[in-house]
Amino acid sequence: MRLVDGGFYPDWESIYRDNVERIYHLMFSKVGNRPDAEDLTAEVFTAALRPLRVTASVGEVRAYLSATARTVLAHHWRRTLGREITAITDAELPPRPVEQATQLTEARVDRVLTELPDQYRQVLRLRFLEGYSVRDTAAALGVSVANAKVLQHRALRRAAMAMEEVDR
Repeated sequence: MRLVDGGFYPDWESIYRDNVERIYHLMFSKVGNRPDAEDLTAEVFTAALRPLRVTASVGEVRAYLSATARTVLAHHWRRTLGREITAITDAELPPRPVEQATQLTEARVDRVLTELPDQYRQVLRLRFLEGYSVRDTAAALGVSVANAKVLQHRALRRAAMAMEEVDR
């Protein structure tokens, strides 16, 4: 990040360029995949576009964008997990209860998981069925956190392809 002269941004473009990487990295660290992180980052800036004053100081802009990121992330978790999680910390996400899924969905998930290589199946089970954090998943698999994120991303892509095959 670069500091803007006088502690103020000259225009909205400068606000975006100076903060987009920070917001994207924050979102990626919370959701663990690139497409969602990109979408959520765009939502943060879209939500902030009207109410954010360009005349605000750099610190005020960053604080406002962080608060907006918390709100956007809370909406994302409410849509994804069915509950609102507003804290942006290293706290683990609560596990998503498997009991909420219908028997039909469970059978479909089992069919998709059987189509995946063992390591992909494990990472998806730990992350989404058991509710493990990325850090705990990495520890359980004996890999780094970065590697767990890559495995999760690849597993989700492979699962999407397997789901298309199962649905045929």
